[in-house]
Formats: sequence, structure tokens, C-alpha cells
Amino acid sequence: MRSRSFSNRRLSYVIVVAIIAAAIATYISLSSPSGPIASVPTAVPTGVLVSTPSAVPIDIAGYVAQLDALDAASAYVDGYDRDAFGSGWKDPDRNGCDARNDILARDLTGLTFKDGTNDCVVLSGTLSDPYTGTTIAFTRGNDTSALVQIDHVVPLSWSWSQGTAEWTDDERVAFANDPRNLRAVDGATNSSKSDSGPSEWMPPDDAFACVYVESFVSVLTAYDLSIGDADRVAIRGILLGCG
Repeated sequence: MRSRSFSNRRLSYVIVVAIIAAAIATYISLSSPSGPIASVPTAVPTGVLVSTPSAVPIDIAGYVAQLDALDAASAYVDGYDRDAFGSGWKDPDRNGCDARNDILARDLTGLTFKDGTNDCVVLSGTLSDPYTGTTIAFTRGNDTSALVQIDHVVPLSWSWSQGTAEWTDDERVAFANDPRNLRAVDGATNSSKSDSGPSEWMPPDDAFACVYVESFVSVLTAYDLSIGDADRVAIRGILLGCG
């Protein structure tokens, strides 16, 4: 009886040790650095806001590969109309807040909200502007709201000749309100960017250049948009300087 009891305890001990070893191996495999960048989903799940990318080392080879995989833009397409992307900001994730206020709430700190809006309408906050490296105090108002604007990283008018001219109205509205392509920035700097691609405009703060082109390539890849030669060369040069 003692021998059988001892054997049972020993067997139980071996099983427990095996389970612990398997758990440790699984943890190590999940904690290991990832390989090349994963493919970008073509849609943002309902109710999910994508955070602004942080200035961290990027997978240069992965983004260069994505850039190389983009189709070459054929020719300029006339007929761009901002209203083709919807009039005003929409609520793509159906959380009750329009995309502008969602992005303000995502990118600003020290937020205050308008009463009775379920924390949707941002009244004030502080922006650490990624484009200029400055800090901007935001206050909602006729004379102050424009100090912080929501930039389309891939400009809507730029995208017209890269593929969006062929989309349906609903597809364009979704693109115009996709948080992956939106960022709260300094208003004057956003105005200076206008509809320029990376070959003509880059954020004044060089420290944000890598993150900016990373976002640009990710959006083009997600939406299967094309790119012109000048912008491809400009982005490639910036990516190869990142590290």
C-alpha cells in the first residue's frame, strides 16, 4: 500500500512539473519579439479606436516591403469633391460621438467635456502636437477650435487619384472617418500640409518623420491605394533612414 501511494504521489508530481514547464514555454513564445509586420486589417471593429502610433523603432524592412507592393499611380484623376467623402464628421463606430471628438478624446490629455453629451463633445484639453513638437492648449469655441485640427494623414484629395475616385460614397465616408488615418495636430501646420503627399510635405518636427511615413504606408496598404513615383521615393528614403 505504501509503495502504491508513493508511486501515485510521484506520478502526480511529474504531471504538475510537466504542466508548469508547458506553461513557461508558452509564456516565453508569446513574449518573444514578433517577426515582420502583420498585415493591416481592412476595417476597424465597431467601437474600437486606434491609438496614435508612438515614436518607437519600426520594422523598416516590413514597411519597405509594403511600400514596394503598392501599385503605381497611373494618372491624375479630375473631379475631386470633398462632399464625395461625406458632409461633416460621421460616427463610424456608432459610439454616439462623431469622429472629430473621438480623435480629440484619443489624442488630447486633461480633457473636459460638455455637460449632457455623455463625454462626447470635448470642451478643452492639451495636445502634445506630433507635427511640431509643441504643446497646445485646446478650448472649444468659434475663435479657438481651429487651433487644433484633425488631419487626414493620407489626404482625401490626394487619395482621389490613388483609387478613391472609383469607390462608392459609403466607402469614401468610411475612409474619411477612419481613426487610423486621423490625428489631432496643430491647426496652422495642418493647413500648410493641405493635400500634399510626402514628397511635398513632411511634419516640421523631423523626430516624427518615421512614424508619419509608417502611418502613411499602413493606410495605403489597408485600403489598397496606389502611389506616385515621387512619393514612393520620398517615403523610401525616410524609411531607410529610420532605425
